[in-house]
Amino acid sequence: MAHGRIVIDAERCKGCDLCRLACPPSVIQFADFLNPKGYRPAMLVDPENKCTGCALCAVVCPDACITVYRYQAARQSSKVA
Repeated sequence: MAHGRIVIDAERCKGCDLCRLACPPSVIQFADFLNPKGYRPAMLVDPENKCTGCALCAVVCPDACITVYRYQAARQSSKVA
């Protein structure tokens, strides 16, 4: 199963809520602080590593504030002796 993480540019995020609504595992929440523009930015809250790196949040972000990193487990090669 793939796992991922996202990085949200908090200074550019305007807290539109589209990424949070699009996130299947619901690992995006609003921060407890305001950014320089006066908005409460979105942030990744994923202590259980539920983010799959699906990139739905990045697709719906109107300001392209989200970078997605996706990791897949290395496949084991099966050698026949």
